[in-house]
Amino acid sequence: MRVKLLFLGDICGSSGRDMVKEYLPRLKRKFDPTFIIANGENSANGRGITQKIARELYDVGVHGITLGNHTWDNKEIFDFIDQETKMIRPANFPEGTPGNGIMYVKNGSQELAVINLQGRTFLPPLDCPFLTADKLVEQARKRTPYIFVDFHAEVTSEKQAMGWYLDGRVSAVVGTHTHVQTGDERILPNGTGYLTDAGMCGPSDGILGMDREAVLKKFLTQLPVRFEVAGGPTQLNAVLYQLDKGTGKTVKIERIRIDTSHPLME
Repeated sequence: MRVKLLFLGDICGSSGRDMVKEYLPRLKRKFDPTFIIANGENSANGRGITQKIARELYDVGVHGITLGNHTWDNKEIFDFIDQETKMIRPANFPEGTPGNGIMYVKNGSQELAVINLQGRTFLPPLDCPFLTADKLVEQARKRTPYIFVDFHAEVTSEKQAMGWYLDGRVSAVVGTHTHVQTGDERILPNGTGYLTDAGMCGPSDGILGMDREAVLKKFLTQLPVRFEVAGGPTQLNAVLYQLDKGTGKTVKIERIRIDTSHPLME
């Protein structure tokens, strides 16, 4: 028997939430995951998350939610994040920031440590994610062999660096934030499953989930533009890790992509 971890890429707006509600039950039937984690930092109209949305995701089967650089975009989050046991924000925010950067999710006798980190290249200059990872991974390894890291970062090199840095110390490292699923899934030499970016759940005909006309106007004019979540066809991007029940290392990794304009799942 293996421990299966299903991770859903950045959920973007109501269309992303609808895709999760429609397809997560099918994914559960097909793969029977032990744990389901989702990045929800764009779930409220593309920016931030609300407590109501978090509850909707829990109700459909998500065990834990990670966030990112849009964590604070919905000011409501300050009212509930300190009470949330199934939601974390990047751990390398400065000491004293509301919320936590690590959580432990249980399913029967199995327990998964989930760590959320944010990169610093082309993003706000937070504390060092690598040194923060050292501290949290050491803490988690005393409790469980199953350790998952969502590294919310802009550039491929920083994400790859984190994968190699944690190889053999965690079960899996996945990148989020760029909303485009990469095709470089692999198991690193010491057993850590790695993927540069899991992709997103939301519009498939926008640009990173946003209305493409607004994004094109921004590029063409360099003027301020208000971005809105795009309409049209939708997608769900995810990754499934199968972990050795004894060591916690990844033994199989599989990307998942569902697009309503080109259905891939019955």
